[in-house]
Amino acid sequence: MSLLEIMQRRYSVRKYTNQKVEEEKIQKILEAARIAPTAANLQPVKIFVIQSEEGIKKIEKAANVYQAPLAVLVCADREKAWKRPFDGMITTDIDASIVTDHMMLEATEQGLGSVWICYFDPDVIKKEFEMPDGLEPVNILAIGYADDAPAAPDRHKTMRVPMEKLVEYC
Repeated sequence: MSLLEIMQRRYSVRKYTNQKVEEEKIQKILEAARIAPTAANLQPVKIFVIQSEEGIKKIEKAANVYQAPLAVLVCADREKAWKRPFDGMITTDIDASIVTDHMMLEATEQGLGSVWICYFDPDVIKKEFEMPDGLEPVNILAIGYADDAPAAPDRHKTMRVPMEKLVEYC
């Protein structure tokens, strides 16, 4: 399957079976995160792999992970991130998003469903996972085997902005 086909097949899964994700698949997803590019290759991202019953209960205090058997919490360290010298923009959210996107696409390649979650209480996450100061939770990727009908791969033809509105050639 081509990368574009993987992207077309990926959709937000909000209903999962209780089947655990195999360790081999988790490792491939984490390798996708590890090789993801970050600004100036500073890699200011920390990943928490949450799959124990205790860990899932902790994360559910702050977010709805849709009963997925695996949640990957992506955090960023503002002190380690690259800062654009012209305006001081810090790339933590961008770096964490690239890492998350790589994992999400690899999960799809592995036959898994996922949903990207930003609706959560970061203070609860920091407390429950005893995070040091400076480490910020950016997003959560819930992963597992989908327990719903997949979205049509050709849905982007009608659900996305047409190319002529998206792109401007200069």
